[in-house]
This record gives sequence, C-alpha cells and structure tokens, in this order.
Amino acid sequence: MASNTPRIKKNKFTIESYMYLIPAFLVFGLFTFWPFIRTIYRSLFLTDNRGLEAVFVGFKNYMDLFTSSSFQNSLWVTGQYVVLVLLFGITFGFATAMLCNSKFPGLRWFSTIYAMPMAIASSGIALVFNIMLNQNIGILNQLLGTDVAWLADPKWALLSVAFLTGWLNSGINFLYFSAGLSNIDQSLYESASVDGADGWNKFKYITMPSLKAIIFFVVVVNIINAFQSFGQIKILTKGGPGESTNVIVYDIYRNAFENFRFGLASAESVILFVIIGILTVFMFKFQGKREK
Repeated sequence: MASNTPRIKKNKFTIESYMYLIPAFLVFGLFTFWPFIRTIYRSLFLTDNRGLEAVFVGFKNYMDLFTSSSFQNSLWVTGQYVVLVLLFGITFGFATAMLCNSKFPGLRWFSTIYAMPMAIASSGIALVFNIMLNQNIGILNQLLGTDVAWLADPKWALLSVAFLTGWLNSGINFLYFSAGLSNIDQSLYESASVDGADGWNKFKYITMPSLKAIIFFVVVVNIINAFQSFGQIKILTKGGPGESTNVIVYDIYRNAFENFRFGLASAESVILFVIIGILTVFMFKFQGKREK
C-alpha cells in the first residue's frame, strides 16, 4: 500500500502541472491557432467586401495566384529583398560587434547607441528615412552631391527599403553577436598567438567556428523578420514604383484591404507560411548535417 503512494502523488502532480498551462493554451488557441485555421478555410472561398465567405471555389485562389504575373513578381521581389536584408543586417551587426569586442574609449556609449534601432518602431524610422531619401530636400543626395530618386526609381527603391530594414535588424544582431563573442575563451586566442597565428587565422579558425550556432540563429530570425516586413514598405513606397517593392506581405495587404479579395489574400498568407516553414526546416536540416 505504501509503495503505491509515491506513484499516485507523482501522477497527481503531473496532472496539476498541466492544468496551469490551460490559460496559455486558451490564449494561443484564440489568438494564434484559430485565426490560422480560419485563414486556411477562407482561402477556399470567394468573399464579399466584408470578408465573409460567399462562394466555395476550392483551390481556385491558389491556381489564380500561381498563374498571376503579379504574384510571380512578388515572389521574385521578396527573394531579392530577403537576401538584401540579410546582407545588410548581418554585416552591420557582425562588424560592429567585432569592433566593440576590442577596447576603445566610449565603448559603452557606442554599444548603447548602436543597439537603439531595436527599440524603434519601423514605421517611425521609415518616416525619417522618407525625408532623408527625398530627391529634392533629402540629406543623402546633399551629402553625396547626387540627384537620385531613391524611392521613386525602380533601380533604387528596393535597395533603399532593404537597407533600412537591415539597419533596423542590425541592432539586435549586434547584441546576439556581442554575446557570442564574449563567450569565446580568450585563452584560445592567447594560445594561437603563441603558435604564431595572425589576426586572419584567429578569425577563421577560432572566432567563426565559435559563432556557428549564433550565426545560424541570427540567419533564421532575420529571414523570418524580412518575410514579414510591412510598415516601412507601406510608408516609403506602397509597393512601387510599379511593383518593384511589392513583397508578398504588402501584396496580401493590397488584395485584402484595397481590392477586398480576402480569399485570395488568405491563400497568399498560407503560401507565405509554407515558404517560411520550408526554408526553416531546410536550414535546420542543413545545420544538422554540418554539425555531423
């Protein structure tokens, strides 16, 4: 009889522990899972102007998207945008983290200032950039002595928005890389110096291998954030000029709230979810193979 008592208490403790998770599951179910299920359901319908399902069309919305030149262009634009955001955000964040890893006057002040973009709303800083990149009164043209329409020229618009997003992401990337660099054992560098290793070899054989996990995490987070960019594109270019900055998220907004094609927008949302999911799984599998 006494031997069964601990097992009963253990089972009771386990059940009670899971009961504390019920409020969290309810919140996730109400605000995350249920809207996602409704999005999948709505993607199979034509909707009215209120977004209510009117006519069941099955996978027609998906077929219309994949045969649409506008959607194909948004996929291409999104791919370019994500690559540019990764390039700018990770390069700026890593370079400044490496700089702050060495001692120089004003280090703490610089670190605090540089990390501030992570606390600034993208819509707020986009308003500032909208003035800075203005062709007539913008400070960038004045400093460079140029007359470039940074936001009105298809050649420069996507690059400009990607640069802004990369800079916004660089603040949190800077913190991630700084944390990784601070955890590297300094005795490794000292031993390498004794063996005659120069700065490049230390970077190649000590710094980069030690940061592999941090780099992987930063790449995944930045890709997901880049795919979800909206505020800066809405304020700066509205998907233009033409469709040169019409990324998938903005195309979803345009179909839903400008054209009132909620079923088509829902189908785009599902496709975006699948794309991000496939990329994430691929990157985790690739990282797992590299570690083996």
